[in-house]
Amino acid sequence: MSKDYAIAQLWIGGNLTYLEQLCAVSYRDAGHHVKMYTYGEVGNIPDGIEVCDANEILPEKGFLIHERTGSPALHSDLWRYKLLEKHDDIIWADTDAYCVKRFKTPNGHFYGWESKTHINGGVLGLPQDSETLAALLDYTSDEFAIPEWYGKEYRAELEAAKEAGNPIHAGEQPWGVWGPHAITYFLKKTGEARYALPPEGLYPFHFKNRLMMLRPGFDISRNVTDNTYSIHFYGRRMRRRLMTHEDGLPPAGSLLERLIKKHKINPADAPMPEYVPQKGATDLEDDIVKAVPKAKKPEPKAETPKNPAPAPVQAVEKYGRGLLNLTDLADKYGSDKGSTKHRYTELYNMLFQPFRRRAITLLEMGLQIGGPEHGKDATRETTDAPSVRIWLEFFEKAQIIGLDVSDFSWFKEDRFRFVQCDMGERENIRRAAQDMDRLDIIIDDASHASHHQQYAFLELFPKLASGGLYVIEDLRWQPPKMELDSFPKTADLFQGYIKKRFFDHPDPVLHEELNAQRLDISGCFVFQAHFNKNKRDQVLVVHKR
Repeated sequence: MSKDYAIAQLWIGGNLTYLEQLCAVSYRDAGHHVKMYTYGEVGNIPDGIEVCDANEILPEKGFLIHERTGSPALHSDLWRYKLLEKHDDIIWADTDAYCVKRFKTPNGHFYGWESKTHINGGVLGLPQDSETLAALLDYTSDEFAIPEWYGKEYRAELEAAKEAGNPIHAGEQPWGVWGPHAITYFLKKTGEARYALPPEGLYPFHFKNRLMMLRPGFDISRNVTDNTYSIHFYGRRMRRRLMTHEDGLPPAGSLLERLIKKHKINPADAPMPEYVPQKGATDLEDDIVKAVPKAKKPEPKAETPKNPAPAPVQAVEKYGRGLLNLTDLADKYGSDKGSTKHRYTELYNMLFQPFRRRAITLLEMGLQIGGPEHGKDATRETTDAPSVRIWLEFFEKAQIIGLDVSDFSWFKEDRFRFVQCDMGERENIRRAAQDMDRLDIIIDDASHASHHQQYAFLELFPKLASGGLYVIEDLRWQPPKMELDSFPKTADLFQGYIKKRFFDHPDPVLHEELNAQRLDISGCFVFQAHFNKNKRDQVLVVHKR
């Protein structure tokens, strides 16, 4: 009969992101008592999680660092073995291991195969009398121990260095030497590998297939079964992917996004940090090392390149050159449309120049980041409208209309008019636009919810003047709490139009209305993030005949 096991996690470094929050509350919601061990204060720890002093298990002093990466993975490995030595009612779980169902084990052994040859320690339960645990504690007591599991050639190299008086520290040995490689070796040696769960138990998604967890609408039934206890997110790589390809948020309809909704996690409360190589995460051994290290060979002498790459040109160096430039204005007013983030203004500067000195009307939906799409109340106090300032300065004679669910009536400029509108209902958009007779440029930077974007397009594109431009920003992110499964993603909808020359919408009424607009579409273009074709769709431009 299984004990009532508590779950122990260790976090070293800064505040938790929503990924670690999700994993911690998944155990809490499954009925486990969760103990989050930290060295010092850590922010964003969810309610219902007990915060414990990691020094109780292993003092912070004398951290063991992996030299190549600078991470404290060795310390984390040793810490979990010391934890299991001291407690017989705790199972270790990495902060990127999500609980599918309550952990149960009749004998204290709880770990799993990640592949045919490899047992991971991301979730680890070992009874205090385990031969494997004793072997791991004995082996890690010597920081210069020579591993037996990397083959004769590498072992001979380490032995030669030791005999010469220069033993190789574990921090200079291959990644995972004290972690999954040691765990796999000793479990096999003691015979306790027979207790390991199959891959579907704890690692239903292999490291190589981790991006499936970010694929919208992916059917997980072949991976996650009735025998699955946990899902490993491969935290460092997952966080990096989210920051470099997804604007820090999981794609709508993906497994990760669905789990966030299930456990009522708000990513805006614990955002991903700007991506830099992390030294603080304790789950770093999930970089799979296919390590049979080779003996070191002399490095070839580096050749001096004939044409060395020049230093990158910074945006500030371009400021003020040539005609008035939208990127300069975006950076001046602190807008994310400029060089600091999305770089939309590089495209807009080319598209909007012909309009610059004309008496046009420009409508922008969404005037300041941080509205209900990010979990804030619609009645929030607004403090600025940076893009409105950009348009007023760039378009010398233009009338600017701003539409937002929050109140921007305080923004007073002769050429600016504010309209308050909740775009969740199509009728609201229709009423808001009833006195907008002619629009030359429309920019949708509002909630980014697909149905909001599509309702707005149907109501406003007919009001666009001949030769006008309709722009929809941030196609690759939709707010999880607003997005409707019954609507296709706007990027997919228009990519389908580009390919097939007609719109394919599951709603028959909207299908007919969208296709009626084809007569007035001169051109339709979808650009990827940072205009890199290898990235996801990010901005749509429709030109009216």
